[in-house]
Amino acid sequence: MKRLLRSLTILVLAVLLPAAAASAQSREDARLITATQVLGEMRGAPDESIPAWLLARAWGIAVIPDVIKGAFIFGARHGNGVLTVRDSAGRFSNPIFLSLTGGNVGFQAGAQQSDVVLVFATRESVEDFASGQFTLGATASVAAGPVGRQGEAAVGSTAEIYSYSRARGLFAGVALDGTRLRFETGTNKNFYGREVTAGDIISGRVNTTSESARRFIAAVAASLPAGTAAVTTTTAVTTTPVPVSDGSSVHGSGTQSFPLEDSKPGSEPR
Repeated sequence: MKRLLRSLTILVLAVLLPAAAASAQSREDARLITATQVLGEMRGAPDESIPAWLLARAWGIAVIPDVIKGAFIFGARHGNGVLTVRDSAGRFSNPIFLSLTGGNVGFQAGAQQSDVVLVFATRESVEDFASGQFTLGATASVAAGPVGRQGEAAVGSTAEIYSYSRARGLFAGVALDGTRLRFETGTNKNFYGREVTAGDIISGRVNTTSESARRFIAAVAASLPAGTAAVTTTTAVTTTPVPVSDGSSVHGSGTQSFPLEDSKPGSEPR
């Protein structure tokens, strides 16, 4: 039922987009629409999803909808998703298309298909991904993320990335050691109209007028706690780093976080 609703949502949003954008509807746009819906569903269950304090400190957020379990190789998982990251000024980048592949993924028991969300808790983890092929647990440390409003990372954790899966409406921390994240060269080229690198997208050297991209970035900002994100009228989102009272560090990680404050608290992204 959830998959059917997503398909219907994609069709409805495609109709609502401007005529020029609708005629150019692509697999990339469809992926962005689905990822946007995952974020919307996540916001609907704050007591059973990613803690607000962790989202507020994220340097990057990746959404990989509908990761399939054991579809092509026994025990393997595969999915295609999208990532956005923040620069030192707090600006969310345009979408970066990526794939997730791995065999050691501890999804909820019995789940054949799950949404995966990755929270990049350090600048280094984002830079490592941008530099090339990326293996969770090897290139960067990864831990199953805490869940709920009061959830906290394990004491002493030094994870650079926190990982989650969502099946049957519930988010749970998930083990992703050994899972590979790959920058999708062809998909990003199709979307931006020329060959690009992750660094090109993060730095803003390429841009897009895609309405589905704008909606995805707005959904990322809306997923952050109230008072942490201000959305501009362009595709990218700009936020302002400020000190916070809790020591401005990801709980237990020992690395500097990214506390942010909304210049217009309570306003909805547009």
